[in-house]
Amino acid sequence: MDFPETGTSRKKRLRTEAEVDALDAAPPPPSPPLQAEENSPSTSRPNNEVILEAEIYFLKREVEELKKNKTVNQRFNFEMIKNSDDLIILHTGLPNKEVFEYVLEICTDQDFKYCSGWAVTVIDHCNQLLMTLMKLKQNVPQNELAFRFQVSRASVSNIISTWIDVLHQTIYVGLLKNKIPSLMKNKACLPNCFSNFTSCRIIIDCTEVYCAVPAEMSKKQSMYSNYKHRYTLKGLVGVAPNGVVTYISDLYGGSTSDKKITQDCGVLSNLVPGDVILADKGFLISDIVPEGVLVNIPPFLETPQFTSEQALRTRSIARARIHVERAIGRIKGYSILEYIPHTLMPFSTKVWQVCGALTNFQYPLIKEVEVFYKCGENVE
Repeated sequence: MDFPETGTSRKKRLRTEAEVDALDAAPPPPSPPLQAEENSPSTSRPNNEVILEAEIYFLKREVEELKKNKTVNQRFNFEMIKNSDDLIILHTGLPNKEVFEYVLEICTDQDFKYCSGWAVTVIDHCNQLLMTLMKLKQNVPQNELAFRFQVSRASVSNIISTWIDVLHQTIYVGLLKNKIPSLMKNKACLPNCFSNFTSCRIIIDCTEVYCAVPAEMSKKQSMYSNYKHRYTLKGLVGVAPNGVVTYISDLYGGSTSDKKITQDCGVLSNLVPGDVILADKGFLISDIVPEGVLVNIPPFLETPQFTSEQALRTRSIARARIHVERAIGRIKGYSILEYIPHTLMPFSTKVWQVCGALTNFQYPLIKEVEVFYKCGENVE
C-alpha cells in the first residue's frame, strides 16, 4: 500500500529545469580523509593492538621453550665448576683447577687404549677424567652420569674402566708403587710429633671396606671378617711422617691377619737396616721384618697399671701414629669404597690404590709441613 504524498513533498518535486541543471552541475561533497578512518578508535587501531599482543605472547612462549630445551640438553662439563674450588673438591676430591689440570696432563701424556676396543669421541679427555673422578668421589650411578654428560651407558662404562686403568698406571704405579721415601727425605720435613722417632721410615695400619657376599664357599671363608662381622676386603696403608701416603697394598680377604698382609704385600722389601716402623698393637711383626729394622708399637698392659714411662711412650706413639688413621679417613672419603659390589670386585684393588694415590694431591694432612711442598714446586 502506498501512502499519499503530503503537500510539502509535492511542492518540493515541482522544480524548474534550471534548478535541476544547477544541482547536477554542483560538485560532490568532499569525502572524509583516509588517515582519519585508519586512526578511528572504533575500527582498525584495536585490531593492530590485538595482533601485536598475540605476536608478543607466542614469541615469549618460544623463548621459554628454547630456554627449557637448552637447560635439559646442556651437557655437564668442567667449565661449569672450574672457577669454584668448593665445587671441584665436591665432585673430584682434588683441591683446585690447577691440580685437576696437572693430573689431566700427566694422564694424557701417554697413549692409551679404551677397554671396550672403541674410542669415545663425544666428550673430550678433560670431561672423561671429570666423569671418572665423580664416580670415585661421589659414586654417582652410571645412568645418572650418562644423563649428566649426555652419553650412552656403554660410553660411561668404557670411559670409567679405561680411565681407572690410566690413573692406576700413572699416579699409582708411576708415582707411588715401591717408592717409599728414604730417611733423609723424611727428616727434611719431619713434624714435631716425630721428635722422638727421627728414624721413622713409615707408619702402617690396615683397614677394611665392605663388599658383596661372594658366591663361592672358599671365598666366603676368606672374606668374612670376625672383627666387622661382615664380608670385607682388607688392605694395608703406609704413610710417611709428614702424612703423605707412601704405600698401598693390594686388597685381601677380610679374615687375613695384619701380620700375613704385611708379610705378603711386599712393604718390608723396601726397608733397610736402621729404619723404624710405627704400628698398632696388632702388628706383631718383629720376627718377619728385615734384619736391623725396628718395629715400634705401644706396650701391652702386663701389670694392673702402666708405669709413667710406659704411659709416656704410649702417648707419644699414639700422637705420631694418628696420622695414618687420618690418611685412611681421606681414602675412605671416596664414596666408591663404601661398598664393593660384585660388578666392581675384579677392579677393587685398582680402585682402592687409585683412591689412595689421589689423596696425595689434596692439601697437606699436617699443616706444619705445608711449607715444604706446594703444587708445581719440587722440593729437594
